[in-house]
Amino acid sequence: MDHMKMDRAGLADFLRRSRERLRPQEAGLVTGPRRRTPGLRREEVAQLAGVSADYVMRLEQARSSQPSVQLVVALARALRLTEDETQHLHLLAGHHPPERARAGDAVRPALRYLLDRLGDTPAQLVTDLGDLLAQNDLAEALFGCVCTIEEPDRNIVWRWFTDPGVRAAYPAEEHDSHGRAHVADLRAAATRRGYDRASRALIERLDATGPEFATLWQRHEVAVRHNSRFRVLHPAVGAVEFDFEMLQTQAADQRVRLFTPPPGSASVAALELLRVVGPETAHRSHR
Repeated sequence: MDHMKMDRAGLADFLRRSRERLRPQEAGLVTGPRRRTPGLRREEVAQLAGVSADYVMRLEQARSSQPSVQLVVALARALRLTEDETQHLHLLAGHHPPERARAGDAVRPALRYLLDRLGDTPAQLVTDLGDLLAQNDLAEALFGCVCTIEEPDRNIVWRWFTDPGVRAAYPAEEHDSHGRAHVADLRAAATRRGYDRASRALIERLDATGPEFATLWQRHEVAVRHNSRFRVLHPAVGAVEFDFEMLQTQAADQRVRLFTPPPGSASVAALELLRVVGPETAHRSHR
């Protein structure tokens, strides 16, 4: 249930100004040479949105009831609003904004540049389902390269439940918490996606791996992995402790994962050494 508060005055002002900014030809309308109205007329917005002109007038005069989500979507389409403007319109109307567009496995050049510029910090770009799309050199030195192997096997959750070598990089006493975190995060992502084809296919593959995943999935735990602290057992530099941060990108389905050592800890020196020894020392199963 939606409990957000509608901003009638803000909604009225934004709708009116958006209508006045939109030129008729941008909305696909043909007009005569004597047109004096700036932007669109209320009647034209109403026609494009499939509502009455009287309701558009009441919205612009802050006298209307709360518009439904479907009506907000129709108004945004009629006014040719951008993604940011559409999100703003939903919030003014008292609704949660729609999810941002997805990028799939396309890596924007700006994100690739960002990963490479973070030379002192292991950084990865992953999808919300756990597909590793890209990582910088230090992340490869830490975890090994799993982004250039076959596409079905580049998924972090899949590899956790199917590749014992991946688990060898983490202390045994933390395996249970890592597995639960993977599954809880996947549950949240699948629900956000409405259990689309990609999420259902991954869950079905994981379910066939054995009882461990199935048991964790039945717990119905939900927790997006925003931040945490964990250790990595590296064959060349030993145990390294990291603070993990997950940053949202512009796309709804991509995340940047950062791994930073706690300030002043021995892990700072270990990470410096890792920069020298390079990715050839990573766990063999990861390469």
